[in-house]
Amino acid sequence: MTGTQPQPFATARSLLALLRSGELSSVELCEATLDRIELTNPEVNAIVSPADRDEVLAAAKTADTKQSTGDELGPLHGIPMAIKDIADVVGFRTSMGSTVTPDRAAQTDSLFVARLRAAGVVFIAKTNVPEFGTGSHTFNEVFGVTRNPYDLTRSAGGSSGGAAAALAAGMVDLADGSDLGGSLRNPAAFNNVVGFRPSIGRVPRLSEQSNFHPRFGLEGPMARTVDDAALLLSVMAGPDRRDPRSLAQPGSDFASLAPLDLAGLKVAWADDIGLAFEQPVLDVCRSAMAVFEDAGSFVSERAPDLEGAMDVFAVNRGIGYRSIGTQVPAALHDQLKETIRWNVEFGNNLTVDDIIRAETARTRLHLGVVDFFDKVDVWAMPTSQVLPFPVEIEYPTEIEGEPLSDYLEWMTSCCIVTSTGCPAISVPGGFSESGLPVGLQLIAAPGDDLKLLRVAAAFEARTEHHLRRPALAGSPK
Repeated sequence: MTGTQPQPFATARSLLALLRSGELSSVELCEATLDRIELTNPEVNAIVSPADRDEVLAAAKTADTKQSTGDELGPLHGIPMAIKDIADVVGFRTSMGSTVTPDRAAQTDSLFVARLRAAGVVFIAKTNVPEFGTGSHTFNEVFGVTRNPYDLTRSAGGSSGGAAAALAAGMVDLADGSDLGGSLRNPAAFNNVVGFRPSIGRVPRLSEQSNFHPRFGLEGPMARTVDDAALLLSVMAGPDRRDPRSLAQPGSDFASLAPLDLAGLKVAWADDIGLAFEQPVLDVCRSAMAVFEDAGSFVSERAPDLEGAMDVFAVNRGIGYRSIGTQVPAALHDQLKETIRWNVEFGNNLTVDDIIRAETARTRLHLGVVDFFDKVDVWAMPTSQVLPFPVEIEYPTEIEGEPLSDYLEWMTSCCIVTSTGCPAISVPGGFSESGLPVGLQLIAAPGDDLKLLRVAAAFEARTEHHLRRPALAGSPK
């Protein structure tokens, strides 16, 4: 034992440096992490299905022993992580926040989890999700609601709400998430952390049903800094021949991240794209544009043509929920929350013509964004249309007095970006006058993940929003 006490909210990069130098052991880091969770999680409820403490420390001791022998170490060797309760981790139950899933431990790792294990991660728990990852508010009948660390009366977002809240509360230093209609980005915005939705195929995945269908749901990294998110992506990303959509670029390309010079960068900003936004969200994000202008970027008001984007999203989402409907026995459907049943019914009613129409529109969208990004480097817009809302409601039903048609409309700002196939990142953009976090969404051309991360890192370096901490037990003042 070294006697070093890691501080909450340290970066993963700094912790890895301490581990490699021998100034900190994995046992000490895991002990501090578990202590922090024990102190803070009762307020937030982000961490679920924790592993036995002795088992975690035994795994950490094994990691320390391996380092002492001089064996080659993975890039995340000795770092503790909790995995979103959608992905499989050997020895942990994958509840998906539902009462209808089997109460047994996973026997195999999800593909990206296997990569994390090979990189030396010590798995300590799962992070909370809404049932089957449905909706952007994290609550379920298995573990309850996850609360926003910046205001415990507010939502942490979702579906990676547990991951984002755990990061914001200093309970973990790296987290995974998944994103269909904003499940990495919305909770990142609500919790003042970073959530990165990569290009399709950047993080390979395997499916028992279809690895070929153009996917919308994918995995990506979350962290408190862009640099840490890139570090985690470097392990999650990289080709896999079993996934025909996986991209050839090696994950190691993301291991070292240099912020991009913002001088001369062409930034597109548009808040008038036919969506309703709460005024405090617009105020913060408009102010964030001054960061780019002060750095010498050229900011212009423009956006790609997004006609049909929401229909493309709805149809592809419906195909996925049709599959969920077949996986859950019909006799258990009445135990699913109403929004899941609604999605399953929507999927079951899709026709071949609906799918063909959506794929045609998706092709048009793709060609449009390719042309758009020939003229600009980055497209900026608010991540979420609303501030974190009260935990008692499932989803907002109006914005600035304007009623919403369904439970997805309040997060259209993320859903339409999903339809473009572009990589997108939510970075801390500032705070409302009431002290609630607001995320700025930055989007780049398909495949330009590294460039987008470098732009986001440069924006982050010119602000201090990511350094503002919630007032929780044991947190720095």
